[in-house]
Amino acid sequence: MRWTSTAGRGPRIRAVGRALLVLAVLMTGYVASGARADESAGSGRGPLTLATAGDLTGYLGPLLQGWNRTHPGEKVTLVELPDSADETHAQMTTDLRGGDRGRFDVLNIDVNWTSEFAAAGWIRPLPRDRFPLDSFLPPVVDTATYDGRLYAVPYVTNAGLLLYRKDILAKEGVPPPRTWAELEHDAKTIAPKYGLGGYAGQFLPYEGLTVNAAEAVYSAGGTILGDEGTRVTVDSAAAREGIGFLARGIREGWIPKAALTYKEEESKQAFQDGRLLFLRNWPYAYAVASAKGSEVAGKIGAVPLPGPDGPGTSVLGGSDLAVNSHARHPDSAARLIAYLTSAPVQRQVLTRGALPPVRAALYEDPALVRRFPYLPTLRTAVLTAAPRPKSARYDQVSLVVQAVVHDALTGHDTPAAAVRRLARELAAVSGR
Repeated sequence: MRWTSTAGRGPRIRAVGRALLVLAVLMTGYVASGARADESAGSGRGPLTLATAGDLTGYLGPLLQGWNRTHPGEKVTLVELPDSADETHAQMTTDLRGGDRGRFDVLNIDVNWTSEFAAAGWIRPLPRDRFPLDSFLPPVVDTATYDGRLYAVPYVTNAGLLLYRKDILAKEGVPPPRTWAELEHDAKTIAPKYGLGGYAGQFLPYEGLTVNAAEAVYSAGGTILGDEGTRVTVDSAAAREGIGFLARGIREGWIPKAALTYKEEESKQAFQDGRLLFLRNWPYAYAVASAKGSEVAGKIGAVPLPGPDGPGTSVLGGSDLAVNSHARHPDSAARLIAYLTSAPVQRQVLTRGALPPVRAALYEDPALVRRFPYLPTLRTAVLTAAPRPKSARYDQVSLVVQAVVHDALTGHDTPAAAVRRLARELAAVSGR
C-alpha cells in the first residue's frame, strides 16, 4: 500500500492557531493517563523523529514545518524509509527489535502492522479520550486497536477503487462494470478494439498482491483468518472463486501477463499511459492520472470494485501513527499525532497529498468533492471495506498469501490446490 502518492504540491500549510493550542492542552496529560509505565522513555517533551515510507511528492515535509514553526522546543525530524511497504516494514522492525530507544519516536505504520507491533510490545497503548475518534470514519478506528486497546491513531485511510476509461465506455454505450462477469466481458471484448489491456491490479508477489487476493476472496464472501489470527478460515468455495477469477484472467489474457510484475506505481503508469481499460488501485492513482500532462486526463472515472453479483469488498488501507515504547518524549509524540490528525491538517493531507483523510466531515465538503470527485465513491468503499487478516504474525501471513496466490496466478497451482495449501501454511504460521 502506498502512503504518499499524489498529484502535485500545494502552498505550505499555515499554523493552525488556537485549535492546536486546545489540542496541546488536551494532550498534556498523555503520559500520566495512558502511556505504558516505562521509565526508559525519557522526559515528556522535546525533539522527535518521525519515520515513514518514502514521501514521493514532498507533502509531509511542509506539514511538519508548520509544526516546527509553532513548537520550536519539539521539532520533528522526518526520516524517510523506502517507498515499498515491505522494505519499510523491514527497516522499522529491525530498529524496534534493537531495544533501547532506537532511531524513531513516532511511526507512520501500515494499518495492518498495528497488531504485530502491539503484540511485540514495540508501541505504546494510547488513551482513547485524548483523540477525537468519534470524528473519524468508523472502520478506520478498528485498524488502530489490538486486544481491545488503542495502540495507534488513524492518520490516512484508503480503499481500492476500479478506475476505468469513461471515454471508451461512453463510445461503446456501456456503464462501468458492477460485477465480475461484466468486467470480464468488457475486458475481453472492448479493450482489444482500442488496443488496450483489459484489467490489471497489483500482482507482483509483495504486499499489494496480498491486498488484491484478499479483496477477491472477500468480494466472493470468504475470509482468510478469524479471531485475530488464531483461526484459519480460508478453505472455502468463496476463496476458490475469488482466486480463480484472477487466475482465469491471467490464463485467458484479459489480465495482461505484465500485471504479474505490477506494484502500485507500475500499474498506475500503465493506466496513465493509456494502456489499460480498467485498473484496480488506490485513489491516488485517480488524482495522478487526472493531472495535466497525463495521457488520460479528463477521460477516467472511478467506481467501487466489482464482485460476483454486485459491488465487491475493498481491503481497508491507509496508515496509523504510533508511539515507540521507548520514545524519548512521549508527550510530544502524542501532541504531534494530535496535530497530524486535526481537521485543518487532515484537509491538507487530502489537498496536498491526495491521500484519503480519516476525518468523516471532509468527505461531504462541497469544495473538496468538486476538486476530488471520487470522494463520495471512496467514502462508500471505506465504510464497506474489510481489514486485512489481523494477526500478531501478519508479516508471515502476508508472505504466505503472496507466494501461494502468485503460484495460482502463474499456473503452478490450480485455485483449489492453492486454497488448500493456503489453509495448511497459514495454520503452520498461526501454530495450529
